[in-house]
Amino acid sequence: MSENILINITPQETRVALVLQGAVQELHIERTLSRGRVGNVYSGKVVRVLPGMQSAFIDIGLERAAFLHVADIWEARAHDGASTAPIAIEKILHDGQALTVQVIKDPIGTKGARLSTQVSIAGRMLVYLPQDPHIGISQRIENEAERELLRKRVQGLLPAQEKGGYIVRTMAEDASEADLQADIEYLRKTWSTIIDASRIRAAPQLLYQDLSLAQRVLRDFVHDDTANIQIDSRENFTRLHDFATTFTPSVLGRMQHYTGERPLFDLYGVEEEIERALGRRVDLKSGGYLIVDQTEAMTTIDVNTGGYVGGRNFDDTIFKTNLEAAHAIARQLRLRNLGGIIILDFIDMENLEHRSTVLAELKKTLSRDRTKVSVSGFSALGLVEMTRKRTRESLAHILCESCPACGGKGEVKTARTICYEILRELLREAKQFNPREFRVLAAQIVIDMFLEEESQHLAMLGDFIGKPISLQVETVYQQEQYDIILM
Repeated sequence: MSENILINITPQETRVALVLQGAVQELHIERTLSRGRVGNVYSGKVVRVLPGMQSAFIDIGLERAAFLHVADIWEARAHDGASTAPIAIEKILHDGQALTVQVIKDPIGTKGARLSTQVSIAGRMLVYLPQDPHIGISQRIENEAERELLRKRVQGLLPAQEKGGYIVRTMAEDASEADLQADIEYLRKTWSTIIDASRIRAAPQLLYQDLSLAQRVLRDFVHDDTANIQIDSRENFTRLHDFATTFTPSVLGRMQHYTGERPLFDLYGVEEEIERALGRRVDLKSGGYLIVDQTEAMTTIDVNTGGYVGGRNFDDTIFKTNLEAAHAIARQLRLRNLGGIIILDFIDMENLEHRSTVLAELKKTLSRDRTKVSVSGFSALGLVEMTRKRTRESLAHILCESCPACGGKGEVKTARTICYEILRELLREAKQFNPREFRVLAAQIVIDMFLEEESQHLAMLGDFIGKPISLQVETVYQQEQYDIILM
């Protein structure tokens, strides 16, 4: 199945859509002011060591301190290979210490970036591991003879003084000796530049920035089934063409500068797909639908039959809806970039064969996901539990923010509830203070409630406290906001 890659570039952001058979499968967005930091190398400073958690907080110059666990410290890992007892973090790090670290996970929500001291630099065909002499082969290359041949080819190209190691990527299968040699030289030069910068620049400091989203797409996303790569900016097409000429010449023939009148994302319906991906409800072609709820702890996806009654009996209807839902769920996870714990609530199936078929179909469709996914079977409650590795913010977290009215809860207190809160607060204030008058500032809907349905209760309270109570509409207040002024 051929895949198209659409790259929309403006000065403020880059957006990439992967389209398969006319349907958008993945969306990637990188904004100039908040560019992802995974792969960046920093000179950091230890601000706090936590022996109880075997971790440390590192200042790398971001808004929040980054997190480093002992398992991600190369010195501790190297020691662990030779001994059953790993080194305690307090014996490796101390407050104020400078060290070179790499971001392995972007800051998400209230959590800072996750760091590692084992640096890896990705090239087109190889990943360089400066601290690890091991030469590994991508697991996607399954033929053992070919794996061994690639290992020997790379070993034969390494300079005698090489102390680092390499991971051979899938793209290296058909690479020439010259291509591999060029990649090795580029990676070694990049690491040398990082080392030199770390000696000169005081921490915290950025030493190396990973490629832009558009460049990473050319390096990592293009495969044999990629039909074309359309870029809607002439200036950036030229830059990417130059980048591809040096690092990914195999993609040059598939790169196109889009010059159409209609915006590229409008032409392929990507803008509408983005809007749908921000909603809770996902309609299925059969008439069923999914409800997707994303929270801090986990994501839940509920499957419903809706108006679908197409099966010969109710069991067939449920089975066909769940099969269609399995495909839709796999696509929505990629499209929305949902990660962490995910709970799938398929419609209950009594037939064990139906359950097995739906689970197998789900795993099959998830196998196309570039992100690591783990799926368990049906639980005793009929739920499917799965995890998807979090590598970047979800689409909703990039494009949206919490509602100012409800604070992200999805609900607001009713106007009547706010009226009763105000009445209690007035009584509380009257017991502590002796003003001439109380003035209530609130939203229009709350004031209207006081003037109509709750007017008697307000009058009764005024008589009880013996003070006049006046009302004033504040047009900028949300429904739950109010103030009581002592006059």
